[in-house]
Amino acid sequence: MGLISTAACTSSGPDAPGSYPAAPVDSTVVDDYFGHAVADPYRPLEDDTAAVTLDWVKAENAVTEAYINAIPFRDKLRERMARVADYRKTGLPWREKNGKFYYFANDGLQNQSVLYETDSVGVPGRVILDPNQLSDNGTVALAGIFFDPTQRYLAYTVNRNGSDWTEIFVLDTKTGQLLPDHIEWAKFTEVAWHGDGFYYSAYQRPGQGKELSDANEYQRIYFHRLGTGQDADQIVYEDMEHPLYFHSALVDEDQTVLMLYIAGQGSGNGLKIKDLRKPDSKWITMEPTQDESVSIFDVEGDTLFIETTWGAPRTRIMVADINHPERENWRELVPEAEGVLVGTTECGQDFVLTYEQDAVNRAWLYTRAGQKIREIELPGLGSAAFSGSRHFPELYYSFASYVRPSTIYAYDTVSGQSSAVISPEVNGFNPDDYMTEQIFYTSSDGTRVPMFVTRRKDVKLDGTNPTLLYGYGGFNISLNPGFSAYRIPWLENGGIYVVANLRGGGEYGEEWHRAGTKMQKLNVFNDFIAAAEYLCDNGYTSPSRLAIMGGSNGGLLVGATVNMRPDLFKVAIPEVGVMDMMRYHLFTIGWNWASDYGTSADSAEMAEYLLGYSPLHNIRNGVEYPAVLVTTADHDDRVVPAHSFKYAAALQAADTGSAPKLIRIDTDAGHGGGKPTSKVLDEYADIYSFIFYNLGITPSTD
Repeated sequence: MGLISTAACTSSGPDAPGSYPAAPVDSTVVDDYFGHAVADPYRPLEDDTAAVTLDWVKAENAVTEAYINAIPFRDKLRERMARVADYRKTGLPWREKNGKFYYFANDGLQNQSVLYETDSVGVPGRVILDPNQLSDNGTVALAGIFFDPTQRYLAYTVNRNGSDWTEIFVLDTKTGQLLPDHIEWAKFTEVAWHGDGFYYSAYQRPGQGKELSDANEYQRIYFHRLGTGQDADQIVYEDMEHPLYFHSALVDEDQTVLMLYIAGQGSGNGLKIKDLRKPDSKWITMEPTQDESVSIFDVEGDTLFIETTWGAPRTRIMVADINHPERENWRELVPEAEGVLVGTTECGQDFVLTYEQDAVNRAWLYTRAGQKIREIELPGLGSAAFSGSRHFPELYYSFASYVRPSTIYAYDTVSGQSSAVISPEVNGFNPDDYMTEQIFYTSSDGTRVPMFVTRRKDVKLDGTNPTLLYGYGGFNISLNPGFSAYRIPWLENGGIYVVANLRGGGEYGEEWHRAGTKMQKLNVFNDFIAAAEYLCDNGYTSPSRLAIMGGSNGGLLVGATVNMRPDLFKVAIPEVGVMDMMRYHLFTIGWNWASDYGTSADSAEMAEYLLGYSPLHNIRNGVEYPAVLVTTADHDDRVVPAHSFKYAAALQAADTGSAPKLIRIDTDAGHGGGKPTSKVLDEYADIYSFIFYNLGITPSTD
């Protein structure tokens, strides 16, 4: 499939709007930050239920839809995306104590994946739960599933319309009938079964009309007994002195320990436990701070197996005695390694330890005594996830790369051999025609940063290639290789797809993360700019053919770097971004991001630093900006849409040249998680059409 690219090809398409809808303005709003006055004229847009805001949203969507719909190849591009995305996708199977295997699968274009049960991996199973039956349009998404110890009951959590608010239901797996139990106003919750009920995390019911914007405070742990109403649920834990703490409860599979994880005000988490074998046992603190990460991944008798960054920024494994679980009594089992430990999986009497090295996964088999057996040879540079159980010897793993979809492998722990058991085939796409290379480039301060570059093998590095650079750089989150069928039309048409592994992420452990936080946040933006400059300087692309994209914290990244270097990019896609750094902490769970960002209330120095890069506050008049398509959604209660509303209004009002500055506001959708396939297809068709068109390219969609 060849690339068609001439200016004439796009002459019949839309021009940038001559004017934009007038946003509601209040010129009297001025905030004082330690004596520094900062105007906030678009404050009315923070009220997402006000009539003036709703009218503005409607008008903005009309402008954006008219522009996108006038792109002559948009519908054909969506059709091509749908064709290549229409293949069966099977998730990693796992085995429960009843001996049955469970897995999620999607026949192709189903809005939500379906939960199945089978006796053997690779053998078609019976449907246990089909989330597509929960709503007509797929906007009710399954958030989590939790079997009780007998596998008779399945608690499942759902999110509606993309909101983080969670409801809990209970299914009888033998009859297929729902129990009357129903929990509302849970959020960021597990379901931890114990005895005749379960623990969960929830907030008080928010104020009418403020469900998606009010700050969430005082998360509590409740216990729900099956067959009773939610109003009878018992508060198991609350902390009225710390309203901004998250609380999450877990119980191990043997019902030995109740674990309470405490987070929200640090880069790690605190941990308390109770011995469930002892009536009226008290909480014992294992980790008193939120400075380090600590999690119990297995309990065997009185022994607790722990993953922790305490004394090991790249994470190590330690053990503790449940009777003396305080941190000073822990014993090291597997020391910190060169890579970052990102997962531990049980397999009979062994463990699989998964590490991240230079943003790709490697894995080793260990004994329970901490002795290394061998490395598990993975199929290449990519991402792996393992599934095993202490009760069974089988081990399975999934593996994916930028050019190969997730494949399920069985691993023989005796011979050390892997064999593919579920291998998907993507319609009309040959992975052998494409390649991914990992490049290390130098940032502005001399730091060595990796990035992945994926392209068709016959693409020539002559500086003319359309290139999409993606980044995130925050919250200790790594960007590892992964497959997306929605990128295929971009790659087919000679496009290069690049992912930069910026500081602020978790690719090299906690030190790498902290190097991109608070007063070092500019490192993240400089890393991204350096990646773009490397691509331009080394023949991959040029500023006139370079687009950038990122979501959430990555939307902040895109907004900030466009303000810093508008000359370096032709197209920018800030998705559901954090754009107002002065007020982000005042909405829903925004306060939880303070460990990465700091807040404008911390100090004059911190406020000045945030104001210096906040995308909303640093739009440059009289400078030519790239074409910008801002994306958000009306039910995003994680990064509230006011961020994107205010940023888009300010961008449209500024003098930033003739390229379009549009905002796409999805309806009945949220931050992105659980979004139905139909909406994902619509969104990516719009985004890639906008990119192709503003790079002057008409893609082939045959």
